[in-house]
Amino acid sequence: MANTQPNPTTLFPILPPPATGLARLAADATHVADGHDITFRALETRSLLNKSISRRQLSLAYSINPYRGCEFACRYCYARYTHEFLQPSPIPDVPDQPQPWATAFEREIYLKENAPWLLEQELRKLDPREEIALGTATDPYQPIERTARITRSILEVFARRSGYRLGIITKSKLIERDIDLLQQIAARNTLVLHITITTPDTELARLLEPRAPRPDLRFQAVANLRAAGLTTGILCSPLLPGITDNAHALDRMASRAASANASFFAAEPLFLKSCSRPTFLSFVREHFPKLASDYENRFASEGSAFATPAYREHLRRLVLQACRNHRLTPRSTDALLTRDVGPPRKAAASAFAPQQTRLFA
Repeated sequence: MANTQPNPTTLFPILPPPATGLARLAADATHVADGHDITFRALETRSLLNKSISRRQLSLAYSINPYRGCEFACRYCYARYTHEFLQPSPIPDVPDQPQPWATAFEREIYLKENAPWLLEQELRKLDPREEIALGTATDPYQPIERTARITRSILEVFARRSGYRLGIITKSKLIERDIDLLQQIAARNTLVLHITITTPDTELARLLEPRAPRPDLRFQAVANLRAAGLTTGILCSPLLPGITDNAHALDRMASRAASANASFFAAEPLFLKSCSRPTFLSFVREHFPKLASDYENRFASEGSAFATPAYREHLRRLVLQACRNHRLTPRSTDALLTRDVGPPRKAAASAFAPQQTRLFA
């Protein structure tokens, strides 16, 4: 007999279709806590390891993100689109206006449940030679990690294993909390830590990355991690056209990296996905109005989200020169590789002394 049950979306066309997949899991997520204009929810998670596919041709195999969303609210963040999958239905695009899910990325943070148990199961099926990157679409050490401790629980899993290749990226000095586990992991696995420092200028950093720790605290974290014997380098990414993409700015950054005894130094150009374009262009119009037309022309369409080959080559040469000036190991990519980090640098206590550097007027 044919199904005679009424279809609620037919009888009541104003009702949205029922959520499925990630959107259903997000709708069922239980409230955990509230922060400053931030809501935290526990998200049922079916898998922790994600196979990475990158249009930037980054050589990543697998990624782990303990959270969905990020409190740091970086204006250029390319990962805002991940909240789109939590919506029950598509939302029409409005040119130069951020989508609701794009702004929710920094205001609705989802905590992945059962992360260590899931990781234990999935690592059994993974070739240890595959590279794993922790923190590609969310910062694993954002403030909620102080109490949620999901990242630490993931590190505890790796500390019990041998032969794996793990890269970690963060903007937070909270990573210093886990030096004990990081040392255990490094003793039996290949571990490379990446601290992102976009600029040493505190004022500019506060505008770009409103809730991330100050740059001087990040430089000090690099020095402390190096003193603990851990391979730790600096990602000066993204380089912002007309703001931080010049030889002087890169040289000052490389100088600070050398003072912190960084294992390596890398910098890559800004790429602006459609999900982050409205937020970042609004930042430019407000704080660098003279550059607004240039940015709008550079990133006029989705196809222009990535830097041109000529511009990339220009920046590559600037970065290499800055590394030569300060005897730093360059990286050929900003991928979270555990390879291509150069010979080990002496892990001695650094003479690093925080200082304020202004790179813009």
